[in-house]
Amino acid sequence: MKKYILNIILIALVSNNIFSQTSYFTKSGKIDFFSKTAVENNEASNNQVVSTLKTETGELNFGVLIKSFKFKNALMEEHFNENYMESTKFPKATFKGKITNITAINFGKNGTYTANVTGELMIHGVTKEISTTAQIEVKDKTFNAVSSIIVKPADYNIQIPELVREKIAKDVSIDININYEVYNK
Repeated sequence: MKKYILNIILIALVSNNIFSQTSYFTKSGKIDFFSKTAVENNEASNNQVVSTLKTETGELNFGVLIKSFKFKNALMEEHFNENYMESTKFPKATFKGKITNITAINFGKNGTYTANVTGELMIHGVTKEISTTAQIEVKDKTFNAVSSIIVKPADYNIQIPELVREKIAKDVSIDININYEVYNK
């Protein structure tokens, strides 16, 4: 009887450990940015965001190819890639961070949870520490994470030519929307 109870406890611990180490992944996440000024609004979307999340540790990573941002105005897209972001020289932006309150999120129970996120955002070859919150909606074995951050191009050494400086906001809003699925190796 003791051996039987010990086996049940061991199986429960191993099963719990396996489920808690689940990794989630997407390669079709979405990032939008919006720059609003009195002169002009600029917006772009990128639907090729790669992201991973390890539920055991809260480790969170993003990768974005700069050239994958699409604008309504083709000329703005060209200026964005060649003049501002220098996407040939700096082809991607990354985020490496962590959900600091990972234990407050129950990935096994449907619901909406608030995640506190901190980490390093690298844009244009410059890395800065950021902190934000994200809303995570768990539904069955997938979940959606939504967050917004404000980025100052000047903080990332993104030079805006004086001729168009009034057309680009000093603070750019970045909206993140990621649908994660269980990553099966």
